[in-house]
Amino acid sequence: MSSIFKAYDIRGIYGETLTDDIAYDIGKAFATFLSCKKAVVGRDMRPHSQPLFQALARGLTDMGVDVIDLGLCSTPMCYYANGKQEADAGIMITASHNPGEWNGFKLCREKAIPISGATGIKDIEQIVQSKAFKSAQERIGTVSSHDITEEYIAHIRSFSELNRPIHVAIDYANGMGIVEGKVLEGLFEIEPLFDELDGTFPNHEANPLHLETFEPLQQTIRDGKFDFGIYFDGDADRAGFVDEKGGIVPNDMTTALIAEAMLERKKGTIFYDLRSSWSVKEVIEENGGAAAMSRVGHAFIKQQMREANALFAGELSGHYYFQENYFAESSTLAAIYIANLLSKTGKTLSELIKPIKRYVASGEINSEVSDVSSVFTRLREKYTGGTVIELDGLSIEFDDWWFNVRASNTEPLVRLNLEAKTAEDMKKYRDEVLALIRA
Repeated sequence: MSSIFKAYDIRGIYGETLTDDIAYDIGKAFATFLSCKKAVVGRDMRPHSQPLFQALARGLTDMGVDVIDLGLCSTPMCYYANGKQEADAGIMITASHNPGEWNGFKLCREKAIPISGATGIKDIEQIVQSKAFKSAQERIGTVSSHDITEEYIAHIRSFSELNRPIHVAIDYANGMGIVEGKVLEGLFEIEPLFDELDGTFPNHEANPLHLETFEPLQQTIRDGKFDFGIYFDGDADRAGFVDEKGGIVPNDMTTALIAEAMLERKKGTIFYDLRSSWSVKEVIEENGGAAAMSRVGHAFIKQQMREANALFAGELSGHYYFQENYFAESSTLAAIYIANLLSKTGKTLSELIKPIKRYVASGEINSEVSDVSSVFTRLREKYTGGTVIELDGLSIEFDDWWFNVRASNTEPLVRLNLEAKTAEDMKKYRDEVLALIRA
């Protein structure tokens, strides 16, 4: 069972590693760990999300917790409800982009502050395994229903500044983007793809990191006349974007464009994933923002944002975090800021991206290694002339190129991201660093 308690959430195969009985114990352990009194609970469209909710809610209420049942909602909606309802805890039942047989729980404290492996998931695991629940409560908690959809729609739409029609194609991937995307109905002209909720994902995997799954959206864009395309992952806390020609927009370029649009409204600090192009930092600063580098992982990014009271952060995985959503994700708000920029400038998305594609990136390259620590030793010994950053793994920056190498949390892998000013230099340094990693 320990395998279901991950670095950022709880996730397993329903009926095997994650059962209703385990969900009941997780509810009791969650309440024991947090001593919470009011928790919002949302769920995705997987067929087993409903029985998991029943079991989890029973565990919570047996511990005296009042449960606000949000019903079917996206993960960003659950985060919003956590803050808006002034709950002291929140749980989203989802396995995100995982295949249909998977399910799980994303856990939060008050104001959508995430609970990660290091800040509570491992404690909850120990409570579950030892059955070290608090003693019987004086009262059983209640379960009440609250539909947050209309409040969330009104809140996110309030950031729209459109002065012309925006025509988009949206790949909902049969997931919770269908609910998240209600924000955009009437605001954009929408051509929908795979817009029926189906937790078996009959058309394709709901994962925008797998670029081959963009093909239906790309083909739709090429066959029509659209401003851009949107692709939601399974629980709609991530989004991928496609330009008007059907080209996939790199997520760090999306971060730069959202930052540009946002800084028109308000100046402040914006975080960018340390794997992002140099141009992201440059765009933030060119538009009057304070650029700050973040490590990888939503729990870390949200903590850094709160400490800096940051406006926004973008992660290379397609998570976009907003101060306006309790420092949590909102995929539709990301889409609205992109549309605002198109509307304001009168340019196409590809025209906006072209001048900020200033450098050449390797993309993330994984290498299986037997000794991770020796990899970092070799890299430090070789590259002594650059600026060393150890925010997350090892980053070394030079005048004309940089790289970051991070170790996987779960596998004997290291992940390389590298960028240079020219394609020739990128290939040269990429091969050089990979040779050292794989030596």
